[in-house]
Amino acid sequence: METTGAKTRAGRDPSGAEEMTAALTGLVGELGTFRDDVMNRLHKQEERLTMLDRKTIRAGRPALSAATEEAAPHRKAFAAYLRTGDDDGLRGLDVEAKAMTSAVAGDGGYLVDPKTAETVRSVLRSTASIRQIATVVNVEATSYDVLVDTTEIGAGWATEAGPAGETATPTIDRITIPLNELSAMPKASQRLLDDAAFDIEGWLAARVADRFSRAEAAAFVNGDGIDKPTGFLTHPVVDEASWSWDNLGYVATGADGAFAGADALVDLVYALGAQYRAGASFVMNSRTAGVVRAMKDADGRFLWSDGLAAGEPARLLGYPVLVAEDMPDIASGSLSVAFGDFAAGYTIAERPDLRILRDPFSAKPHVLFYATKRVGGDVSDFAAIKLLRFSVA
Repeated sequence: METTGAKTRAGRDPSGAEEMTAALTGLVGELGTFRDDVMNRLHKQEERLTMLDRKTIRAGRPALSAATEEAAPHRKAFAAYLRTGDDDGLRGLDVEAKAMTSAVAGDGGYLVDPKTAETVRSVLRSTASIRQIATVVNVEATSYDVLVDTTEIGAGWATEAGPAGETATPTIDRITIPLNELSAMPKASQRLLDDAAFDIEGWLAARVADRFSRAEAAAFVNGDGIDKPTGFLTHPVVDEASWSWDNLGYVATGADGAFAGADALVDLVYALGAQYRAGASFVMNSRTAGVVRAMKDADGRFLWSDGLAAGEPARLLGYPVLVAEDMPDIASGSLSVAFGDFAAGYTIAERPDLRILRDPFSAKPHVLFYATKRVGGDVSDFAAIKLLRFSVA
């Protein structure tokens, strides 16, 4: 018995360490084989995905080419209409949206090419006009209504057991902005139009955008509302101390036709409600800006500061300045500086489409292009805009 026990102890480890080592070695080998199999499968899967991507790219190229070919007939047809008056291509196009070129039955007008329309819109947005800081909405009707809460809602303190008293109800004012027709009529000789190298779309867009931008800018400031937008300076003005709705409040400079000092600009800023000052801007023309630019405070610091980066507006008392040339020059009793949140105070409503009518008869040998756009504008919040009046009081 003792001899057998000794052999057992000498022949193998009673704890099974050798068996565990052998099992672990086999497991490691199996894991290595499994890993190699998985890597091989992943490699084959990547090869399949690469082949599918290449097939997809090849299949996608004709689609991109087809999209380009679909847009080409549209521009070609529009160019043909402008050059020669041939509208067969336009009438054969399927129209999916109002911004596409299509025939307008009855008057021979055509909605403008989308590329030209976008060019015109971009110029209008970049022009020094109230459009840059006002609210602009697109409408599909003859007018646009703005509902404004003109009074505060009533409120009061109440006790736990006491009855709640009736409070004041706010008043809603409806401001209707009619859409008026803005037109431009550039002309070009037929020989110039026949020249294939002539960029007729770019030329037409530039002429229309220039005319529209100047006409709009003037109307948004001084328009009388008769067949054009109503300018904010055409509304009645009252001293800020007696301001009421439907009027624009003003602050006097203290001198007739001149500044009595920089205090008037500070008074103008704080005549505007605090809720509007965060988004407020100054509006004035270049001559007035030249006068204001030289003004200093009591410590000798300029009130005017130029933008630190390209494209940034200049600032006056920390607020951006829009130089709009249609603002009046400084004169006796003039309203040459406006300050306010024009996004809240002035609304521009427009239809998103332009139209072009080609007229080869009225100005031979030139061809006239009658471009029209419907747009309107008016003050939508009389509390959001304040004016500086160059008068003693």
